[in-house]
Amino acid sequence: MTEAEQSATDLSSPDTFIYGAPHAEFARLRREDPVSWTVGPDGSGFWSVTRHPDVVAVSRNTEAFSSARGGTFLEDLAEEQLAEQRLLLINMDPPGHSRYRQLVASGFSPKSVAAMEGIIRDKASALVGRAIETGECDFVTEIAARLPLETSCDLIGIPSSDHNLVLGWSNQLMASDDPEFNITPEAASAAGVEAFGYFSALAEERRRYPREDLVTTMVRATVDGERLSDLEIGLFCILLLVGGNETTRNTIAHGVLSLIDYPGQRLSVVEDRSLLPGAVEEMLRFSSALMQFRRTATTDTTIGDQVIAEGDKVVLWYTSANRDETVFSSPDGLDMGRSPNPHLAFGGGGPHICLGASLARLQLRVLFDELFTRVGAIELAARPVRLRSNFLNGIKHLQVRVTAS
Repeated sequence: MTEAEQSATDLSSPDTFIYGAPHAEFARLRREDPVSWTVGPDGSGFWSVTRHPDVVAVSRNTEAFSSARGGTFLEDLAEEQLAEQRLLLINMDPPGHSRYRQLVASGFSPKSVAAMEGIIRDKASALVGRAIETGECDFVTEIAARLPLETSCDLIGIPSSDHNLVLGWSNQLMASDDPEFNITPEAASAAGVEAFGYFSALAEERRRYPREDLVTTMVRATVDGERLSDLEIGLFCILLLVGGNETTRNTIAHGVLSLIDYPGQRLSVVEDRSLLPGAVEEMLRFSSALMQFRRTATTDTTIGDQVIAEGDKVVLWYTSANRDETVFSSPDGLDMGRSPNPHLAFGGGGPHICLGASLARLQLRVLFDELFTRVGAIELAARPVRLRSNFLNGIKHLQVRVTAS
C-alpha cells in the first residue's frame, strides 16, 4: 500500500471518515485482515476488529477485554482526569458496572418506555408539523436533534429553558474533532466543566426538592451503602444526555437520507406500516451511528487467529460488523424487509449493551410513523454536511424540502 493509500484509509484519523465510513476498506479488511493493527498518529496503535462474530465475542468477554483498564474516552488524559472518567458507566467492568447500571435501569424498562409513547408522539407530531408548515428545514437541527434531546432532558429532569444549553454541550463533548463545534482544542473540556457544574447544582436542588426524574433517583440511591457523589451524578447525567441524544439523532438523520436515496424502500413502508419495526432495525444497521468502541486486553489472548498481547488496545468497529457479508445479504443496500437482522447498533451484547435501546427504538418508530403518515414527499435542498469524526457517524446539517401528504 502506498503512503497516499495508507493516509486515505487511516482508521485512526477523523479525516478518513469525512465523507462517510470507508466501507470499501472495511470490506477489504474483513476479507484479508479481519483483526488488523492500526498505527495511530503518535506511533501507538490498536487492533481493528472488523468481522461481526469477532466483535460479538470481544464485546461479551469483559474479563479478557476490559473497559475499565482502557475504554473509549481514556486516551491522553492526566491521572486526575482518568480517575474521573473511570466513574463513567461505559468505562466500568462488572460487577461494579452492573451495580451502577441498575440505579437507572428502571427508567428504561419496557414498561417505563411504553408509558412515554404518548409524550414522544406529541413531540414528534409538533416537530413534523412545523417542518410541513415551513416547507423546508434543516432536518438535523430542527427535528433529528430535538426529539431525542427533549426526551432525554425530560427523563433526567432538565427544564425546557435549558434544552439549547445542554444541546450545545452535547455537540461539543461528542464532536471534539469537528471545528464547527469546537473552535479550539480546549472547547470540549470547557463544555465538560460547565455541564458538570450544571448537573451538580441540579443534584443539590433535587436533594431539597425531589421530583419524578432520574436525578432524584440518583441522589437517593446508594452503591455499597454509600450515596453517590456530585462527581458521580454529574458524569452519569452527562453520559445519559450524550448517549441518549447523539446516537438517536444521527440514526434519524441517516434514516431520512437513506429514504431519499431509496424511494422504493420508503414507499414499501408507507404502503405497509407493519414493516415499520423492521424498517427501524434496518436504519439502525445501515447507519451505524456509533461506529466503534474500545477495550483493552487484560491478558495474552486471541481474536480469531490473531494473537493479542496484554495491554493492547482493541477497537470494535460496529460500522464494519453491520455490513459483514457473511451475516447480511447485500449488506451495502437498504432492505426494509431484512430478516433476520442481528445488527450491532446498540453494541455487541454482554453487560455494555445500550441501556436506552428500547427508548431509541420507540423514538425512531414514532417519528418515522409521523413522517410516513403526514409527509408526502421529502427531498434534499442541499448536500448533507457531515461530522468530522471516526467515532460518531454524524450528519450536522441536512437541508430538506417537505410537502404534506
